[in-house]
Amino acid sequence: MTNTVQTAVIGVTGYAGAELARLLLHHPRLKSVPPIFAGRVDAKDEARGGIPLTEIHPQLAGSNTTGLKLEPFSWELLTSRGVQVLFLATPHEQSREWVPEALARGLRVIDLSGAWRLTESSNRAIYNFEDEGTELAAETQAQAVYGMPELHRVEIAGARLVANPGCYATSIILALKPLVSAGLVDLDHGIVADSKSGVSGAGKAPTAKTHFMYAADNLSAYGLFTHRHTGELLEQIGVDKDQIVFTPHLLPIPRGILSSIYVRFGSSQTAESISQIYREFFAHSPMVRLHNKTLPQIQHVVHTNYADIGVQLSSDGRRAVIVSCLDNLLKGASSQAMQNLNVMQGWPEAEGLE
Repeated sequence: MTNTVQTAVIGVTGYAGAELARLLLHHPRLKSVPPIFAGRVDAKDEARGGIPLTEIHPQLAGSNTTGLKLEPFSWELLTSRGVQVLFLATPHEQSREWVPEALARGLRVIDLSGAWRLTESSNRAIYNFEDEGTELAAETQAQAVYGMPELHRVEIAGARLVANPGCYATSIILALKPLVSAGLVDLDHGIVADSKSGVSGAGKAPTAKTHFMYAADNLSAYGLFTHRHTGELLEQIGVDKDQIVFTPHLLPIPRGILSSIYVRFGSSQTAESISQIYREFFAHSPMVRLHNKTLPQIQHVVHTNYADIGVQLSSDGRRAVIVSCLDNLLKGASSQAMQNLNVMQGWPEAEGLE
């Protein structure tokens, strides 16, 4: 365990990158060693040493950002600044290219993309990675740890490559894993995961279906049976594709995810027995909040680093609806990445997040 560490962020210009920068800049152990920000910089800005961070994200302006810039990326830059942990908030394909190089240079990596989340080639096929099947890709994948501390904190602590989970996947896995692990869910009956996300989950670049005129006053389903987060659900919950249906929807709000998950039990349960399973499973998980008398709502988790979970049982105790909420840019991305940093460094898991 060390008292501090030099970090670098590639991809700070995006929504998740901005939140990651904010969290790192305010982490109590990192105040004396602000992150290095690197990326694409055109010739005009390169001539002035990069783009001031506050020109990219004015909301980050403060004494702790004075002089910080987005500098032209190079491996030599990271080496010369003594970077030890590299955050990648980059597209999947970019992370596939850069992670092996980063590992070869002795860096520890927290990758916010989907490049290294999936261990099964059948689940990765949806990404159509050009390097799939190569020896280097296989060697890199073997080093990756799925970055959900609530499930894998022991492995994360010693990992060189942490693959940060997807936002939808986080909301569903946290909600389902305790019950499936306890053997209560009738998997043959099937699970339905109905999820709704704000438009920031689609990234900063607008598309025909995420610009204001399409998304406002609308609610639309997309990615049925083909969403990239489905493989994470199968691998991390421990179910097969015939046992769960995941349907994502686009909500006309900036941020936040609400997942309503429908399960049937093999035998009748009580509210207390279900509550006890969740309490025990998350006993050492400070970023999960359990609701006993009310169900979570998006308005209570946006701009926080928590995942909120609540369960409602049917009168016969055989069926349940689990409601799981989080901020897709925080617990669904950036604050989960910082939670992973805390675990990797041996610091308190919730430090800088509560």
